[in-house]
Amino acid sequence: MDANTTLPKMKRDDAYFRLRQEVEEFFFEEATCLDERRFDDWLDLMHEDIFYYMPMRYNVKFGMHSEKENSPEDSGISWFNEDKWTLEKRVQQIMTGVHYAEEPLSRLSHLITNVQVRGASPDTASATEIKTLCRFHIYQNRVENEEYHFVGRRYDTLVPAGDSFQVIRREILLEQNVLLAKCLTAFF
Repeated sequence: MDANTTLPKMKRDDAYFRLRQEVEEFFFEEATCLDERRFDDWLDLMHEDIFYYMPMRYNVKFGMHSEKENSPEDSGISWFNEDKWTLEKRVQQIMTGVHYAEEPLSRLSHLITNVQVRGASPDTASATEIKTLCRFHIYQNRVENEEYHFVGRRYDTLVPAGDSFQVIRREILLEQNVLLAKCLTAFF
């Protein structure tokens, strides 16, 4: 989902609230996998065709936000523009024990909130694709005294996988245009 795409508001019926609760539980389990460093379990929640993207954010003049605030997916630079293979390689690199920015391993806490189901096709009760929006706050403590806070929004597209979901698309909007952390090793 392009973060700037406006979807029509979904009907808030029982099916919507059941689906939203399932999505919330999925996101909470995903956050637990990351916080407990169960990276292989986390990777299993990512679809084989995952597109994992975090654009650079820019300060722009009023009225130009929708066009210029985020770097475009197909050109320019981004914090992340990854697929399943690159996510797996990042996990493997962290788990070598010789990763400069992750030795010792950071302590992380992922807080996920304001979960919304923004679209479900073909419908809420039998969705084969679910578009979501949530907010996140990730706390990272690194080495002895380095603390970082990453706050922003996530636009995810989920597809059913057994009795759960997999993320097939994730767009992460970090609410800062200058990265205040010394390194960016956290998964969002």
